[in-house]
Amino acid sequence: MAKSRAAVPPKDYESALAELEALVGEMESGQLPLEASLAAYKRGAELLQYCRQQLAAAEQQVKILENGTLQPFRTDAADE
Repeated sequence: MAKSRAAVPPKDYESALAELEALVGEMESGQLPLEASLAAYKRGAELLQYCRQQLAAAEQQVKILENGTLQPFRTDAADE
């Protein structure tokens, strides 16, 4: 794992999530040395925080669009 990757902010939510999934896979393999595992964990925590912030911002935008109240999600099956 490159040290420079930790300094680079994610391009968007999807790329952050993909990088996070890749990091989890690397860590679960058990093949990383201790120092690389710690760096991966730190980067994963940063990515997780970024994803949570993006989701919170999206939820806030939905609330605004729904006049301040978050509406329950309905599928076509629920309407029948």
